[in-house]
Amino acid sequence: MKSLSIVIPAKNEAASIGKVVEAARGAYPDAEIIVVDDGSSDTTAKVASEAGAQIVRHPESLGNGAAVKAGARVAGGDIIAFMDGDGQHDPRELAPLLQKLEVGYDMAVGARDSGSHANVGRLFANGLYNGIASFLTGRRIPDLTSGFRVARAELFRKFLYLLPNGFSYPTTITMAFLRSGYPICYEPIQASRRVGKSHIRPIRDGVRFMVIIFKIATLYSPLKIFLPISGLFFATGLGYYAYTLITAGRFTNMSLLVFSASVIVFLIGLISEQITALTYSKS
Repeated sequence: MKSLSIVIPAKNEAASIGKVVEAARGAYPDAEIIVVDDGSSDTTAKVASEAGAQIVRHPESLGNGAAVKAGARVAGGDIIAFMDGDGQHDPRELAPLLQKLEVGYDMAVGARDSGSHANVGRLFANGLYNGIASFLTGRRIPDLTSGFRVARAELFRKFLYLLPNGFSYPTTITMAFLRSGYPICYEPIQASRRVGKSHIRPIRDGVRFMVIIFKIATLYSPLKIFLPISGLFFATGLGYYAYTLITAGRFTNMSLLVFSASVIVFLIGLISEQITALTYSKS
């Protein structure tokens, strides 16, 4: 039977982390429970340790992704499960995800329903990410940003160098697995309201989440984004050239500029595609 490690990144989650660890211990008494304290200013580490977790501490906050990477590095299990320390996730819902790994999947992800999102803005943003990722991969992705997942430890650690230190690690690891041809599946879960205050700041992280959209493309298939943009520039240039030819009988500098932009965008996409291929060549 394969061994299990449960990694729980946490920052200032003293109000909830004890119950989370106890619930994980109750559901999986033989599992290794690792809480990564990401520079907390409260008693998160103490409460988690008293509840029976192994503690990894960051002297300062490095980000959710950095905490996940730290936990994955020290995890000794063949399978690593990831869940939040704020009380949103029920460890008992890991069971159907673990069953999916037993039948051959390399990663299984808990997909939240619409009622599990904190607000309408978050629901809209996640819907946008899911739609773009589904378009790029050619398969339905119901929850790209879910942090509740299980994966084969050996494969997960292959992509640690790609994972950002911030909040977008679920996006990156999902696209990395799919690009490398490792099978992923989704199982529905019901996430609860978090205990305490969210660490996400709307303006700062809103900008970061917009960057995620571009990362989704570059991590999987850049040409699927760059090629339509290039085609749009080319069609615009062609249309403007037809207009100026009919009205003024000449080819204008603006048409040349738009045609040039079309070529440049296409070449950038082509180079990005080759870089992406090289990134996963050894995966």
